[in-house]
Amino acid sequence: LADSLSGLLGKPSSYFQTELRRARANKNRYYLLARKLSYTQYMKMKSFPLFNLGAYKGGMITEQKTVREHPIGKIAERTIGYERQDEGGKETRVGIEGAFGAYLNGKDGQRLMQKIAKNQWKPISDNNEIEPRDGYDIISTIDVYIQDIAHHALLKQLELYEADHGCVVVMETNTGEIKAISNLGRTSDGSYYETINYAVAESHEPGSTFKLVDLIALLDDRKVDTSKVYDSKGGDITYYNRHVRDSKRGGYGKVTLAKGFEVSSNTVMVQAVYDNYKDNPRQFVNRINNLGLDRPLGLPFKGEGRPFIPQPGEKGWSGVALPWMAFGYGVSITPLQTLTLYNAVANNGEMVKPQFVKEIKEWNKTIKKYDKQVLNPKICSDETLKKVHAILENVVKRGTGSKLYSKDFSMAGKTGTAQVDYHKGDGQMYYASSFAGYFPADKPKYSCIVVVHKPNTSKGLYYGADVAGPVFKRIAQKIFTDVPSTNEVKKLNRKILNQEQSYAAYYDKVQKKDNIVPNVKGMTGMDAVALLENFGLKVKIKGIGKVKQQSILPGQVFTKNQVITLELS
Repeated sequence: LADSLSGLLGKPSSYFQTELRRARANKNRYYLLARKLSYTQYMKMKSFPLFNLGAYKGGMITEQKTVREHPIGKIAERTIGYERQDEGGKETRVGIEGAFGAYLNGKDGQRLMQKIAKNQWKPISDNNEIEPRDGYDIISTIDVYIQDIAHHALLKQLELYEADHGCVVVMETNTGEIKAISNLGRTSDGSYYETINYAVAESHEPGSTFKLVDLIALLDDRKVDTSKVYDSKGGDITYYNRHVRDSKRGGYGKVTLAKGFEVSSNTVMVQAVYDNYKDNPRQFVNRINNLGLDRPLGLPFKGEGRPFIPQPGEKGWSGVALPWMAFGYGVSITPLQTLTLYNAVANNGEMVKPQFVKEIKEWNKTIKKYDKQVLNPKICSDETLKKVHAILENVVKRGTGSKLYSKDFSMAGKTGTAQVDYHKGDGQMYYASSFAGYFPADKPKYSCIVVVHKPNTSKGLYYGADVAGPVFKRIAQKIFTDVPSTNEVKKLNRKILNQEQSYAAYYDKVQKKDNIVPNVKGMTGMDAVALLENFGLKVKIKGIGKVKQQSILPGQVFTKNQVITLELS
């Protein structure tokens, strides 16, 4: 027994012989052997001499402890969810864990325990009076690879511009499945953490990304065509003694509606909307309502932000309501609502509900499956969509999003810059910089929105193209330059399976070499950890994904409990 404990716990056999004999001589009824064993270590200890006779004859008593693990660290922590306590001790669960707690919780069992000392209890037997029932497994839509890209792209930009907070969401166009979502807020020491789900909860004035609504309404209601010419009037026009100005001093001269959208001219878009809907603003607002922007998406999470769309004749409506709505002010929607609209344009007009969970399972049995949910089968005509697609692509080719342009792959979308907290009157200028769009532009696979709140204006840049745009481009670039094609993946999988028919086969093979480090390069982190821990190694992981490097080279002899570090990418 002492030899076995030595191999598992890393102390000399003589140490355990001495300790156990001393405890017996002192007539101690119990002796603590180890804490915080992994499940693999526990199962191995159960097989040791004496202990393999069971609790009564062998004397091994165990106490199970359940802990919450975050295998990918802080990444997507708020969306995946966790449990927190308020000052009164009340527990609240957030994210997917909070939304699907009824499925995850399972049911407690019952076991007879005997008190052996103050605040110390031991199980009377190995068996439970009532067996606990495991909770179900929640299969999320999050793609760990894309999530890692999105998280670090956003974090890098927030740190660069010392922004207050920001979010990024990547959605699969056809299904509405959320492949990545990151929400980062700045703390007092300048670090960034996931504390609030800004993408879901924060309803705010979107600014110029809302101009997509103008374009769809004007074209689908056949008010004007994209070739209609407007005078930007020196970049400054007045409605009810309030100014609407272009970001470019002096305006853009006389330009078409399409060009006005591409360069994000406030004066052009406001004129187009006001001139065509001033006599019937209800028609324009109905367009917004029909796009679903006047109501929450109905997500499973607590605290979803409520949109605000002023309605003609109701509280909040005034003479400036219509022109101000035209360039994204006087309305409030969440980033996820904006993304859902852009995704509908990318998805040939079909608006689908954002989805965070694929299915609920009990082992391999599917308990509940979440299929694609269509919110609106067609948001506008195919004729309108065709024109909108071309204009959104031109925003990136030659408009405000030209800094995103890449000859390697196509993107489409719209920049947005909204002044926020302007009602404070403290003389400070605060902005929300955003970019919403999809890629590739010709055959959209993903849509994405990036919002960065309150970048430090002393850095000199705060426009959506400069602050949010690079995050969007970095994500699209990474996905399409680092991920092999489907055919390549199939060939690679076939090649691997031909070498070793399965992970199980490889495990059986390397088990024969008991103290030789196996080659785990190319394995997923989960498989590599399971294999190495079964060998008796202690594993440390850096990064996420598949094993790129291992600190102890394959084929080397190791000792039990030796630490091996895996670098994943």
